[in-house]
Amino acid sequence: MAGMAQEEGSSSVTSSPLQFFPWMPLSPGTGSPYPWLRELKSEDRGLCLIHLLLACANHVAAGSIENANIGLEQISHLASPDGDTMQRIAAYFTAGLADRILKGWPGLHKALNPKQASLISEEILVQRLFFELFPFLKLSYVITNQAIIEAMEGEKMVHIIDLNSFEPAQWINLLQTLSARPEGPPHLRITGIHEQKEVLEQMALRLTEEAEKLDIPFQFNPIVSKLENLDLENLRVKTGEALAVSSVLQLHTLLAMDDEMHRRNSPSGYKNPNSNHFQRVQINQNRRTLGDWLERDVVNAYSSSPDSALSPLSLAASPKMGSFLNALRSLSPKLMVITEQESNHNGFNLMERVTEALNFYAALFDCLESTVSRVSLERHKIEKMLFGEEIKNIIACEGTDRKERHEKLEKWILRLELAGFGIIPLSYHGRLQANRFLQSYGYDGYKIKEENGCLVICWQDRPLFSVSAWRFRRYD
Repeated sequence: MAGMAQEEGSSSVTSSPLQFFPWMPLSPGTGSPYPWLRELKSEDRGLCLIHLLLACANHVAAGSIENANIGLEQISHLASPDGDTMQRIAAYFTAGLADRILKGWPGLHKALNPKQASLISEEILVQRLFFELFPFLKLSYVITNQAIIEAMEGEKMVHIIDLNSFEPAQWINLLQTLSARPEGPPHLRITGIHEQKEVLEQMALRLTEEAEKLDIPFQFNPIVSKLENLDLENLRVKTGEALAVSSVLQLHTLLAMDDEMHRRNSPSGYKNPNSNHFQRVQINQNRRTLGDWLERDVVNAYSSSPDSALSPLSLAASPKMGSFLNALRSLSPKLMVITEQESNHNGFNLMERVTEALNFYAALFDCLESTVSRVSLERHKIEKMLFGEEIKNIIACEGTDRKERHEKLEKWILRLELAGFGIIPLSYHGRLQANRFLQSYGYDGYKIKEENGCLVICWQDRPLFSVSAWRFRRYD
């Protein structure tokens, strides 16, 4: 296998990474399954799948449907939602690529994907599985709550706006901490926002019960709404309240509303990239995790598209996001804590999105591979119902249909500063609590890193989620 790597002096651009696998014919009608394909060692099969996926994605981006179809056929012999990490992730990426192709025939796509009312129970289940199988949300809640406790010291009336109110564990923990405050607990009001009434009803019940048990004066204000349709008048912020805003994996969804303006301002940004994007991929048999392969071999395979530039001009072209942040700022919050995915899945360039998504979701699939059995029904559900759907949305959708527009911390910092917010460095005590949580519950392989006063949650050395704290900035 090592002999298939290009030598150091060779050209950095190739027509296709499939040159590493010359024995695999790519011509129509090669549907017969080669038995030896499935007998490849896991490392060899993983590398083969990465190359096949990138080649296929490049054909899709270039509009070469026939070649893309051949690639999908080849990948189908190796990918499996029940296999190892790379086989699983390849199954969901090929589904996303195939769905993007099908969108070229709207009638066929609609016939194969009839609209179905999503079951609330399934949505709650997949959110609950993500909360339970990964430490990311728990860590976000620990860090957020510590920031709130520190910011609200001495305050007698505290109002928290929860932009995605579905998990009572965060606020139960906060209630318990506030009950032990030396000066006594404040009057606490939580405004919970969620598009499902039933979710908010359960939140209200659980939190009210806990507040009564702890003898804390408490109110829960439910608002049934999608974030993009939120009427800030319904938040009912009162004079004298110390206000905090908590946003967990929510703000990026507002970027979809600005897509049409991006299309008008930068129509060239939506052109398919040319097919000659592949650069040299070094192969090393000693790499065992998918994250290692992708991080070292693929991360620099494609140049960034113009839309990913961190310029004030590109950030200013987001009126929905800008107006929402300005509206929040007008409420004069004492604190706003934001948790977001630490990856750029919001580029115009499809190949950039595919490469970024491979890196990001490879790490998440590696997390599950290290802790959950391959035959676990819960693992299969979260991979299919959450990660698989997110991957499909990133790859197959454009315009307002593409909701998963994750962006990196550096871009959020610029955007929030433009909106008039100033960063609040998260305290050492918050980081200490997060690390203690990881140690206490045996979350091996996860790390907390400090970056620009914010905290970044990593799997091994791969940043996956960021937590940042902000205050509104008064202008002189």
